[in-house]
Amino acid sequence: MTVHTQTTPQVDLDADKTLLLVDDDTAFLRRLARAMESRGFDVDMAESVAMGLAKVKASPPAYAVVDMRLEDGNGLDVVSALNEVRQNAKVVVLTGYGNIATAVSAVKLGAVDYLAKPADADDVFNALTAGPDEKAPPPENPMSADRVRWEHIQRVYEACDRNVSETARRLNMHRRTLQRILAKRAPR
Repeated sequence: MTVHTQTTPQVDLDADKTLLLVDDDTAFLRRLARAMESRGFDVDMAESVAMGLAKVKASPPAYAVVDMRLEDGNGLDVVSALNEVRQNAKVVVLTGYGNIATAVSAVKLGAVDYLAKPADADDVFNALTAGPDEKAPPPENPMSADRVRWEHIQRVYEACDRNVSETARRLNMHRRTLQRILAKRAPR
């Protein structure tokens, strides 16, 4: 993962500049923390869902960047908990397993943006500080047919509350085949 640490002009953030970073990749977490501190944020870090939930409960931040898949669970639990105690918090979800269904889930739980890894510090900063009416630029490369298929499978999987057997039944697919597909990264 690439995290650019070049100096970016500081943006006048709200009075509360607290930022919680939740990711189980320690090296990435520390690089991103340094980059966000250089941009004016007061950064706190968590390496698990449990740590993230504890930090949200103790002191809900104004901003958060949360990895989707963590060793002890789903980062969306942290997004949901933060949205319950601080609805105006700006949350960006990061994931190496990007798909439309989980992006929609993240936004419904209160995230303002969803970035696929590797996302650099500039992408994260821009997502956190974007105005409510600003839209992301359209993708330069549209999805491949394999990616569209994978997105459809992910959408059905989310609609079935991540139940592999029910998803396989609805897709008329063998359960083990579906498990292999779900274990892989998204095609480009």
